[in-house]
Amino acid sequence: MIVIMLGPPGVGKGTQARILSEARGLRHVATGDLLRAARRDGTELGRQAQGFMDRGELVPDSIIIGMVREVLDGLDPDSGVVLDGFPRTLPQGEALDEVLDEMGLQIDRVLLLTAPGEVLVQRVAGRRSCPDCARVYNVHFGPPETEGVCDDCGATLTHRADDDESTVRNRLEVYARETRPLVGFYEGKGADLRRIDGDRPVEDVQTSLADALS
Repeated sequence: MIVIMLGPPGVGKGTQARILSEARGLRHVATGDLLRAARRDGTELGRQAQGFMDRGELVPDSIIIGMVREVLDGLDPDSGVVLDGFPRTLPQGEALDEVLDEMGLQIDRVLLLTAPGEVLVQRVAGRRSCPDCARVYNVHFGPPETEGVCDDCGATLTHRADDDESTVRNRLEVYARETRPLVGFYEGKGADLRRIDGDRPVEDVQTSLADALS
């Protein structure tokens, strides 16, 4: 089974993809994890990617697609993957289609998580994390008992610079411009695309995702 998980920043793709993968015995594939693993293991694609990153350049789609292909090549015939946040652009979607065609594979489901824009801004911009025990809070949805202080270890919570509101809104604009067109791309191809309301408790969203795959 090949599943693509789409959705804007802050909608919970990573969390939901991990839970879904564990529940269904699928491999969770996020491109950031692939890049880190390839660089750590010193693979050929990892060395190529490192060269671009060392120069401060974006890793080309061809390298990312190559890494995804290696994952698909290594899959057990009875297994599958959840592609988390990939593809991100139309060229990536088209390149992935070419690879799948060459391998005699196809996408089984496209799961699109949605939530109102202001909810997404609050989710991301409201995140606070503990530098010592790594616990994560949200000032809007799950604040600490004492503002700015970790409930578990008493450390001062931090706010990532790229989680400020203006940056989050820019990321949403980039998503609308570069990633959202994939929805029309897959619908135009007749792919089985399911829209899932991500503005609910994690357990409820997971139930809907499981139903979409059953």
